[in-house]
Amino acid sequence: MKERAARELLDEYLARIRRYAPCDEVEVRDDDRIEAAFTRAIPSRATTVALEVGGDALSSERFAALVGRVRDGGAGALVFLIGGAYGLPAKLSREASHRLSLGPMTLPHRLARIVLAEQLYRAFTILAGEPYHHSG
Repeated sequence: MKERAARELLDEYLARIRRYAPCDEVEVRDDDRIEAAFTRAIPSRATTVALEVGGDALSSERFAALVGRVRDGGAGALVFLIGGAYGLPAKLSREASHRLSLGPMTLPHRLARIVLAEQLYRAFTILAGEPYHHSG
């Protein structure tokens, strides 16, 4: 992410998430080998969530429940897949454990990453019974 303000905001949310769970950001090159790059980056036994405009639109509470089920179910890492300019390869979307929509609008991937990070942080505060979710 090249924009300094966006990078700083994303880093802030990633640091907040790490108070609750390990969290890594892996970026793959958006080229003709993107499917293989994604596949290599996904740990074995991972639960994958493809971010797609046509995915399920979940409330913050339902998203937190999904995060909690994966965290507590011993299903391995929870991996979110965000496509580049042309979206995700169809195979990755089809094979994902879940398809999630951040809303009906198409978002640039850098903004989708920030929204996802904020919602992950919110999910962990919901699961922990902390007041962040009700502060807005």
